[in-house]
Amino acid sequence: MKILKIDHLGIAVKSMDEGKNFWSDILGLKFEGAETVQEQKVTTGFFPVGESEVELLESTSPDGPVAKYIEKKGEGIQHVAFRVENIEEALAELKERGVKLIDETPRIGAGGAKIAFLHPKATKGVLVELCER
Repeated sequence: MKILKIDHLGIAVKSMDEGKNFWSDILGLKFEGAETVQEQKVTTGFFPVGESEVELLESTSPDGPVAKYIEKKGEGIQHVAFRVENIEEALAELKERGVKLIDETPRIGAGGAKIAFLHPKATKGVLVELCER
């Protein structure tokens, strides 16, 4: 598996507007736009930072994964995403090594990226996303 870089940090927020205010108005990051991913019950908003991004995640449904995360842990960093060269090969290698996966095959995420999540039980409590763009 070849990890190319940290693609983005996913931050769960109750309100995209309030989240945008901090990242744009206080830190001065440029808001790149929002996108709703119906399948994941989330609206995402991206702020480029060098070669990586900050991704705000606002749930579109009370039963969505981001809403459940906020209910349990509050707002804050929800996941770290690594860009990989080939996501199918990465998942096959991790599965072969016995790593517990949430997604055994990639799905489509924001911006049309192929994404897959590793189970936090396999990563000492960190939700890790792999993505290929």
